[in-house]
Amino acid sequence: MREERMSPFLALGLLVAGICSVHCLQENVVVKDLHRRVDVRTLASSNTDFAFSLYKQLALKNPNKNVIFSPLSVSMALAFLSLGARGPTLTEILEGLKFNLTEIQETQIHQGFQHLLKALNRPSNQLQLSVGNAMFVQDQLKLLDKFIEDAHVLYSSEAFSTNFGDPEAAKSLINDYVKNKTQGKIEELFKYLSPRTVLVLVNYIYFKATWKIPFDPKRTEQAEFHVSKNKTVEVPMMTLDLQTPYFRDEELGCTLVELMYTSNDSALFILPDEGKMQHLEAKLTPETLTRWRNSLQPRRIHELYLPKFSIKSNYELNDTLYKMGIKKIFGNADLSGITGTRDLVVSQVVHGAALDVDEEGTEGAAATGIAIEKLSFQRTTVRFDRPFLIAIALKDTQSIIFLGKVTNPSQA
Repeated sequence: MREERMSPFLALGLLVAGICSVHCLQENVVVKDLHRRVDVRTLASSNTDFAFSLYKQLALKNPNKNVIFSPLSVSMALAFLSLGARGPTLTEILEGLKFNLTEIQETQIHQGFQHLLKALNRPSNQLQLSVGNAMFVQDQLKLLDKFIEDAHVLYSSEAFSTNFGDPEAAKSLINDYVKNKTQGKIEELFKYLSPRTVLVLVNYIYFKATWKIPFDPKRTEQAEFHVSKNKTVEVPMMTLDLQTPYFRDEELGCTLVELMYTSNDSALFILPDEGKMQHLEAKLTPETLTRWRNSLQPRRIHELYLPKFSIKSNYELNDTLYKMGIKKIFGNADLSGITGTRDLVVSQVVHGAALDVDEEGTEGAAATGIAIEKLSFQRTTVRFDRPFLIAIALKDTQSIIFLGKVTNPSQA
């Protein structure tokens, strides 16, 4: 079976590589808390729903560009933020993350993420995977004890005292932390930080896995990759002969190949038929993914061609999240669960991701940053540094006795 024509690489399985890991999503895994039992499948389903919704927004914004991001990193960062949200702001975040709040309680969502964090960070000889959270806090900002405790217990968050009065130094501190945690893959999460920032929440993910059946570098050759009908580029194309899970989806017009890592985790590659990319993207749902996973069957593939690639991305997610219904955090926010007051607002949600696929395996990293500012009700600045009008009125009669326009104050 020879598949030489490839549409621009969607490689959706790689967007969630390490997320749909066998070792953390087994069907019998539950979290116990007194009388409650949280099924991790509920969390996985909501996370997948959010992943595909966010993917559609990002793909729509950049129709002819590579898309790579970690949906888990974004959803975990927003869930972390929701610890401090109250009222409609809280509801909006959790519903935006695709949780059905009639079926799952807020505490269960946080316990689900707590469990997921522990599962993902379990030591493994065959897989390098680390996921973590941190908060960078302005010295003078007094956080509520409950927020500090929940951040530590549920999201294993580290906390660092940070001087945001020096935005460059604060930015360097945060970016260096992320760079270190992602093995140098995410170098500049934040491009800038406002001096009004008082709190930054960060999530990071680092993933490195080896193929169960690696590609032979000697068989990698330059080959054509069809970016569009009229454009081809030369890429290093890897080749492999193997037996691996495979499914031909006639209904959606695509071919699926699952490549296993030595850890038994996997990457799912989805190849739409020519001209079918947008049709396929529209059909991306948790149900579709479940159907695909249930349909995969071992198949001998005599010639599997896969491009060797390294892709990176940086996203400002404010507008995207707004379109997905998460609006209040950017304006009329109730983040009183952080400090006890309603004077905080999210100014930035940024995300960076990088993914390398080569003959040996896959290396990926991602980070999400949420910058939170203090609303200043007292400080108002008005600068008369451009032409202005002046009207002088007598108090008793309200008669205007002088009226003028100043276009150049230096002229006599």
